[in-house]
Amino acid sequence: MKKTSIIFMLLALGFSCVFTACSTDSAIQPIFSAGSTGPEFTGYKAVSSGFEFTFSHPVKVLNAAFNPHKKVIGIEDGTSVKIELQAGLGEGQKLTANILVEDEHGNTLNVLVPVRSRNDRMPKMLINEVRTEYAKPQVEFIEFKTDTAGSLGALRVFAAGISLEEPIFEFPPAEVRAGEYIVLYLRKLDPASVDETGDDLALSPGVETSPHAREFWVPGTERLTRKTDILFIKNQDDHIIDAVMMSENQNTEWSKKNLAAAAELLGSTTAWIADEADIPGPVHAFSSQYTTATRTICRDESVPDSNTANDWYVTATSSATPGAANSTKRHEPKS
Repeated sequence: MKKTSIIFMLLALGFSCVFTACSTDSAIQPIFSAGSTGPEFTGYKAVSSGFEFTFSHPVKVLNAAFNPHKKVIGIEDGTSVKIELQAGLGEGQKLTANILVEDEHGNTLNVLVPVRSRNDRMPKMLINEVRTEYAKPQVEFIEFKTDTAGSLGALRVFAAGISLEEPIFEFPPAEVRAGEYIVLYLRKLDPASVDETGDDLALSPGVETSPHAREFWVPGTERLTRKTDILFIKNQDDHIIDAVMMSENQNTEWSKKNLAAAAELLGSTTAWIADEADIPGPVHAFSSQYTTATRTICRDESVPDSNTANDWYVTATSSATPGAANSTKRHEPKS
């Protein structure tokens, strides 16, 4: 008797199973073979010619399909299953993989998972401006500025206050130039707002949108960042491209385990430098005490990036500039 199990990792797309193992109620119920444990799916990695899917022990691929359709031209079985696709994948293109595998005991596993193709042309870019406070219709945002040209596809944005594992946004493929401003709005209030992935940068309506900046929108209205947070962007190899560490109160410890873990990660990779400390604490973060919906956290664009709080300042009231060069007007706290 074999064990058959199903992993559904992408229900929201409504992608239909095409394999027999998905078509019957009995296939959905695990059936355990005496003395054997079925395979478990442990993750995937995008490579130049396709994807590598990893499992808890060696498996043989019985069937593999992708949506949108991509022709499979090679399969290598094992603990790491390599699937080669016909040339023509876009950089960071979103696909759904539907893979049926079997181990040596006849236990089968159907994996349905969202993937993004390999993108080796991610631009060099910096987080440039952040609004952490919400006052409708002005929503929170993260602005980026590119140093080089490239494709944004599969670039991931993380907010440590939410999760270190799941990004709050993953960019679709979009060609960008050096010196371009990109704004990721962290709420989507207007259904007409769309991601600007092509040449037309005036697609999205809104009180702060710009025909000169490329804009993207996180679906939903949930709050995704706060004054005390650590924001960072990663490529497909989990390398941190840039980060900003913010704390409303610098005389405390990190209030969440996620923040402490993110601070340790940034410190170990020099994505944030904390003088002689091994792990950056709130005292090494940029002070976000005086930020409001109209006073944003801005990078000083006139100086080289140092990966420290010295790069940042709070703008003067009503000086937020999403999609444009940062205002040089600074908030001066009253003594």
